[in-house]
Amino acid sequence: MSDTHVVLYDPHGLIEAELPLNRAPYEALVTAVLAWKDPHLQPRDYEQIALQLTGHARAIAADVRRHAAALPKSDGRGALAEVVLREADGRLSAPLERTARCAQNRARLVRALYTRLDRLTEAAPAAHPDHG
Repeated sequence: MSDTHVVLYDPHGLIEAELPLNRAPYEALVTAVLAWKDPHLQPRDYEQIALQLTGHARAIAADVRRHAAALPKSDGRGALAEVVLREADGRLSAPLERTARCAQNRARLVRALYTRLDRLTEAAPAAHPDHG
């Protein structure tokens, strides 16, 4: 192997945008984590789960950001996405704890971001005839 590293310059996230999120395993993880009652895991296990969910939440947030930016300013879904993204940024900036509660909070965040992403990627609602 070579010791040479290549740094890709991708300021618009186009490479990342071409890679679809592997959603199914994370949705399964979210479901499992949110179903916990009293899991009795080691703190390092909670930390690893929270790290996995945090990384995935950041990837979903980037997708939400890209889709929201592509919407016309008149589309209210963009404004709602901004609210969700501000909340996500705040929650993702909080330090990780090695607890079930922290992992479950990250799981809830992943779920909320996927909900917003789904709403951004569905067809825009038709304008009501009375409202133009």
